[in-house]
This record gives sequence, structure tokens and C-alpha cells, in this order.
Amino acid sequence: MADHLPPAVDADSDGAPGLLDGQMDFAAPEYFNNRETSFIEFNSRVLALAHDADIPLLERLRYLCICSNNLDEFFEIRVAGLQQRLRTDGSPTGPDRLSPGEQLDRIGVKVQQQVKQQYKLLNQELLPALEDNRICFLTPKHWSDKAEQWARTFFDDEMLPILSPQGLDPAHPFPLLTNKSLNFVVSLEGKDAFGRDTSLAVVRAPRSLHRIIPVPISEPGYDHVFVLLSTMIQHNMGRLFPGLKTTGVYQFRVTRNSDLYLDDDEAADLRLALQDELGGRNFGQAVRLEVGNDCPADIVDFLLREFELGSRDLYLCNGPVNLNRLESLPDLIDRPELKFSHFISRTPREMRAGEDLFAAIRRRDVLLHYPYESSGPVVNLLRAAARDDDVLAIKQTLYRTGTESVYVDALIEAAANGKDVTVVIELRARFDEEANIELSTRLQQEGVQVVYGVVGFKTHSKLILIVRREAGKLVRYGHVATGNYHTRTARAYTDLGLLTFNRQITSDIQKVFNQLSGLGKVANLKKALHAPFTMHDRMIELIERQAGLASSGKPSGIKARMNSLTEPALITALYRASCAGVPIRLLVRGICSLKPGLNSVSENITVVSVLGRFLEHSRVFAFGADGEEDVYISSADWMSRNMHHRVELAVPILDDEMRGRVVRESLDYYFKDNRFCWQLNAEGKYKRRKVDGDVFSAQMTLLEELNRARS
Repeated sequence: MADHLPPAVDADSDGAPGLLDGQMDFAAPEYFNNRETSFIEFNSRVLALAHDADIPLLERLRYLCICSNNLDEFFEIRVAGLQQRLRTDGSPTGPDRLSPGEQLDRIGVKVQQQVKQQYKLLNQELLPALEDNRICFLTPKHWSDKAEQWARTFFDDEMLPILSPQGLDPAHPFPLLTNKSLNFVVSLEGKDAFGRDTSLAVVRAPRSLHRIIPVPISEPGYDHVFVLLSTMIQHNMGRLFPGLKTTGVYQFRVTRNSDLYLDDDEAADLRLALQDELGGRNFGQAVRLEVGNDCPADIVDFLLREFELGSRDLYLCNGPVNLNRLESLPDLIDRPELKFSHFISRTPREMRAGEDLFAAIRRRDVLLHYPYESSGPVVNLLRAAARDDDVLAIKQTLYRTGTESVYVDALIEAAANGKDVTVVIELRARFDEEANIELSTRLQQEGVQVVYGVVGFKTHSKLILIVRREAGKLVRYGHVATGNYHTRTARAYTDLGLLTFNRQITSDIQKVFNQLSGLGKVANLKKALHAPFTMHDRMIELIERQAGLASSGKPSGIKARMNSLTEPALITALYRASCAGVPIRLLVRGICSLKPGLNSVSENITVVSVLGRFLEHSRVFAFGADGEEDVYISSADWMSRNMHHRVELAVPILDDEMRGRVVRESLDYYFKDNRFCWQLNAEGKYKRRKVDGDVFSAQMTLLEELNRARS
């Protein structure tokens, strides 16, 4: 790995930065975008979709909620990590060499701007547009007498028995509040039942209560009427404090550090250790305080002190502090014209239920492009394998799937039918740990052999292996995918899945499963690239081969797509290839630490990001001139964690026609997109492409083409 890195940073005799012995130092900090601010740039693109008036209204609201939810996770993990490092040594992190304090300052400025934009969009555009479409959220000042009576009755019957107000005094200190829970701080006047002066109380909104409440009272001019839980509680708060005067009610929410810290070397039982950690996840160190912007300064200061936060960690909200709770609204409204049009994923004829799926895969590899094509054939193959007397064994990796899953049902059925079923479950799939623990328990109870993968290395690869006896011999069928085995995300994420009978690829899959369960030595794979062992170095070799071709005046090229690009050695290899003259086009949905368009560094590199109706999730890597590419699909991003700390696989697409299809559908269409495409510049800023001529959307084109192909 060290052979691929440029020499250490030094200055030449003239003091010019970035030069060493006459060569560029591509690892210089100024050649890298900061990881955290790059994420905020990505979230700004999500917010831009919420601003897009050509997108159906309820989908715009969903994008606003996604933007808010993204920030939640960002603070829970990334900001929490920076704050923790700031409290320890405070040394710079990442190839850009910014200190934790510098990063937190930049994050604070950018996120404050983004939060203001979110609430401005909600209040000035989305809520008025909903009203124009006969959908409204009632506020007390607009309640009719009938609505007021309904609200009071509903509060008394459905909410009052659940709420537990807590006055603050020496016997009742500030409560320990769970991560991201909705809470209210209440200012009071008067004496309580014991004759004591009372000034403050805290009320928690139980998570069992729906955040959006349909109002059964008809309102003139509206077809759908709702009230927010926060509005209902605020308006009726005085009923919780009889005999006292409620002088103010202010909503707030605290975000806590939600990362899990496991010592892999000390954990004798990973599952038990993880269960212990999960118990404290909701009560980690506070990292962010969100407060209604009507809250008085003295109460805000009081809350900041209680959570041991500073002014940099405070975010004032001109509306509900839990914006992402609005995501349930589209499901409460049957208005198809305000949502994306319905579509049916295509199923190739040879892979439909009732066909001989094994025979179809033997004839030719099958490529499925989700969500334009259905993930059903993979489920049908598992079901067929579960019921096939000639199938002896099934192995599968599960990263995020949920306890209730058609994949899980098929595996349980296979075990019940006497197949040898092995499942590798990654317990540490972030925010799915509890579900995966429950899943592992269920599978074990049904007779499935469960393996938790390798301590210290997340099993992120998406693999299935089916072993079948045919003509007296054992043969293997394999499935390799870029995304998760989850039927819901298969309808929302773009991913690729390869069903194959190829002996070398299925042999590679078998070796990976044997290593995961048996913990043997590094497998010698024939076709696949295997992280954390060969993938990183092999990717650099493939990049350097293109640089060598370009230096020799031969055709060359690199096209790649991924969720994030942050791995320093891969970035420096791309810089070297650019300097050699290799045309490089990168599709990076989210975080990108590479800077394109730098003079004498990355002039031949173009980076674009495409968002849209579906979340772009495929990882595709193509090396070679147009029409001559070597193409791999993978579960791995070009990040240090994927290359060095996860079990990942990248497999080649061997069929010529299929290889052309992958390049066209997963790369070229996206580089052509001018509807939902942003281009990254050398300053780390993204500019949305303007339509020049005909509008071209990669996602809409694929929906049309693959649905036309239905036959």
C-alpha cells in the first residue's frame, strides 16, 4: 500500500508548496475537500430538490424530511466524533489536515444557514402550497369553536393520561431526556400544592403518540385537516398544571452521541457486548440543542447549561423542532397527483415465477437493475432453492434486511426443508443493530446457522451462494449485489444485482463464505476483488494501468460511480492518472474529498452528483477507453473504511452485452443528465447543470426504457 503513496510533504528550494524533487505532492492538504463540509454540500442538494417546483408537492416535503433526517445522523455520528476528539487531543484529522475545532466551526456556520433555509422553505412555500391544494395544519388562532372542543376532548382522552409533567426543584432535577425526543420547557407562575414557588417544568412527548393527528372536523375550503402533536400539547399545556399560570411553552430537542464503542479485542461475545452498548445509545453525550425560536434567552441559556453545550451547538427553529416527523404526511393523503407516478418494476421473462430459474442462469448471467427491474427474481430463486430436493446448501450475507423479510422467510423455509443454511449477519450495521440481533435470534431458533462475521471488520458484501446437485455433481449458483437485501429499499434505491453460474465467480463467493465462517487465511480469489485484502491495491493498479496507457499515447479512460470518495491513496492515484492525460469521469452521489479541475493536478477529472426520485446506490467501476472497459460492480465505496475495515467484494461483468449495458445505464446516462445533476468545481462547490436543449434525466429514461422492455 505504501508503494502507491507519494513521498512525504516537503517544499522545494523556492518554498513552493506541493513540490518534492520536481514532482507534485498529490497528498498535500489543499488538494482535498473536507469530508464533513462535503456532506453538508450533499445535503444542500437534497434540500434543492425540496425547492424544485417541478417535483410533486408531497415529494418535495419528503425531501425536506430527508434533509432533516440526514442532519440528525450527521450530528449523532460525525459531529459527535469531532466533539469527542476536541475534548481529547484536538489534533487534525483527515487528509485536509483541519483540526476538530476548525471543522466544528465550519460545520456550525454551514448548518445554521441550511436550517434557516429549511424552515423558510416550509413556512413560505410548502405549507402555503399545501393549503392551495386543500391540505392544512390547524393552529389555535385559526380553530373554530367546534375544532377547539374536539382538540380539548382529544387531549383529555388520548394524551393527558400519557403525559408526565416534571416540575424542576431540588427534589426533581432536570430529567435525563432521550436522544431526539420531543420535549417542552414550561415557565410557570404561582405556588404548587405544597406552597412552594414554581417557575419551570419539563414535559416529554411520548414516542407512542403520533406526530401528525388527523382532525375529523371539517373545515371550509379544506379536504385534509391535521394538527401537529407539538401544537396540541403546547395549546393544552395549562391543563397539566392546575392552579398554576402557564406563562410560556417552548419545544426543544437534544441530539446525542449515538455511535457505539466496542473494544473488539475485549468483547468475548460480540452480540452480548453490542446489546450492552445499545442500552445506552439514547443517553450519550449531548451534541446539539434545537429550540423553538420563540424561547426566551434566559431559558435557552438554562438548557445549554443543563446539556453542557455552547452557543455553537444551538439551533433555533422557526417551526416544529422535529421536521423529519412530517414524513408521514404523504402516507395520510390519497392524492396521486401530488406524488411521483406509480410504476411497476420489470421482471425479465426468463426469471418470472414458475420458470426454471436455475436453467435460465445456467444459460446466461442475469443482470437486474433495481428499482427499474424487480428484486423478485432473487427472492423467487431462494424460494425455489428452499423447495428443490437437489439443493443442498444456501449461504447468504445480511446487512440490513429487517426481522420481517421475504428473504428471511425463504431461508427459514429452506432450513425447515432440511437444507444446510448459513447466514452471515453483520450485527454492527449502524442504527440496525437491534433489528439484526432480533433477526439472528429468530434464525437460530429456526435451525439456521448464524455467523456474525469477523471481529473488527464489518461484513458489508451482498452475497448469496446456492449449492445444487446436478447430473451427479455439485454446482454453484451465485448472486452478488451492490445493495442490501431489503424489499423496501429495492423500490427506492438504484442498485445492481448479478445472478451467475460462472465457476470462477461462484468459487470466489464460496471462498469468502468459508473465510467468514471458518476464519481461515486470505482466500486466493480468481475473479473478484476482495477487501480488506486485494481490492484497494488492485484498484490502484487498474488506475495506474490507465495512466501508463495515456503516457504511451494509447486510448485510456476511467469511469466510476459510488456513494462517497474519500480514500486518500485512491484520490492521489486519480490525480496522477489525470496528469498522465487519462480522461476521468466520476459520479459521486454524496461526499467527495477529491477536487476536480485543479491546474496541473486534476484538469482531466470531472465529478458530478445525480439525485432524484431514487437514491443512487450502485457502485460501478470501469477502466479503459469507451467500448473497451473492464467493468466491476461492488458493494464498496472508495472510502478507507470500505477498503481497509470491511469485508467487500467487487466482481467483473464478463458478458460483453451486459458490460455495455452496465456502462450505458449506470454511467453514461448519468454523465448526460441535465435534470438532476450537479457538477463539482475546484473550490468544493456544486453547481446545478442548466438545461441546454432537450431535458435528459437518467432515472426517467431508465424507467421508460426498462418498462418498454417489459414483455
